[in-house]
Amino acid sequence: MNGIFIDDKRLGIRLPHLDKPWEDYSPNEQEAILLEWETIRGLIPDRIAELEREINKKQDELGQEADFARSCQLNADIAELASIVNDLWIWYRIAPSVSSRHGKKRVEKP
Repeated sequence: MNGIFIDDKRLGIRLPHLDKPWEDYSPNEQEAILLEWETIRGLIPDRIAELEREINKKQDELGQEADFARSCQLNADIAELASIVNDLWIWYRIAPSVSSRHGKKRVEKP
């Protein structure tokens, strides 16, 4: 799926970047894209867990920090990491479907 999925450095995963409307992809192309997306989606919980460990570490540092400027930086870092986690959960919940002649066919996980 070269060109369809592009690395997002902030989120740490590859995201879909479609160059045409979804309906313009053939059903086979749509299924290939969805298969790749499901593989990427499967990595999201591990990425979130990694970020949550980082948040916990920074919160521990914050609890011990006496320097105000450093405390502010740690708070900003924690807020950014939490924002990334939130964005990853949004991407994780996206459940695309394959178009068919009769509308959309949902592609469900077993």
